[in-house]
Amino acid sequence: MTREVLLVVHTGRQHNLRTAEKVAGQLIGAGLRVRALAEEAPELNADCYSRVVAPGPEAAAGTELVLVLGGDGTLLRAAELARMAGVPVFGVNLGRVGFLAGADSDALDEALAAVVEGRYHVEERMTIEVTAKLDGQVLASTWALNEASVEKSSRERILDVVVEVDGHPVSAFGCDGVLCSTPTGSTAYAFSAGGPVVWPEVQALLVVPSNAHALFARPLVVSRESLVAVEIDQHGHHAVLSCDGQRHFDLPPGSRVEVVAGDSPLRLVRLHDTAFTDRLVHKFELPVQGWRGPARVKRD
Repeated sequence: MTREVLLVVHTGRQHNLRTAEKVAGQLIGAGLRVRALAEEAPELNADCYSRVVAPGPEAAAGTELVLVLGGDGTLLRAAELARMAGVPVFGVNLGRVGFLAGADSDALDEALAAVVEGRYHVEERMTIEVTAKLDGQVLASTWALNEASVEKSSRERILDVVVEVDGHPVSAFGCDGVLCSTPTGSTAYAFSAGGPVVWPEVQALLVVPSNAHALFARPLVVSRESLVAVEIDQHGHHAVLSCDGQRHFDLPPGSRVEVVAGDSPLRLVRLHDTAFTDRLVHKFELPVQGWRGPARVKRD
């Protein structure tokens, strides 16, 4: 059976387009078939690809993996396609931080060799299921790998919310928004909003208020089994639900957003089985001078 890969590219840079042609050529030369997305085909050289497919549930069906050339935003866009097909995502970072990527641009040739030879490490990452309701009617049902954010829709207004955990109210406050994040998302938007960094293997949900006007509006870390809800004041203003910055929904006053751990994890490819601590230090360029390592045992 012919092996096949879906290639998803950040097409906004000429360098990325040239890299995509190189990648497709090397993979096809090694005997793999390479799919390109129809929405990207006008900017890519379609002749370099085995076939062009429409974005949707079948885009990655039957492939071995989804290979991403770009940053975290491109990977999150590709994650939707990979999740529907149940295949892993392998990101090669051509952006800035690229925390979700499995390899950096300087390791592109090594990453392609790993794909051809099938020698890569796959991690399972927790996802969340998100439901928005109004008066018992479902407004939206979606998912996220990083976070679901409930934010004010107008810059000059304050969003009044009540945060609830497992059917019990925790705090009411005015804010710019509330983020419900996975451990994977703890280094993304939630990190910028002042949330804690949580190691990916920790099974938990994060609740991070954004610019809250309250004495008690600290980030919360709750059980994976919990149900987190954010209720918007019925006499307040409209809000926006955004999941991974990819899927957006209007929330009228009185809406309720519920977040639970997802049943289906997302599978992320890593070129090497590197410790999360080392990736954290590398990506954020954290100072570790003076570390002397584990204490040595003196032997006679």
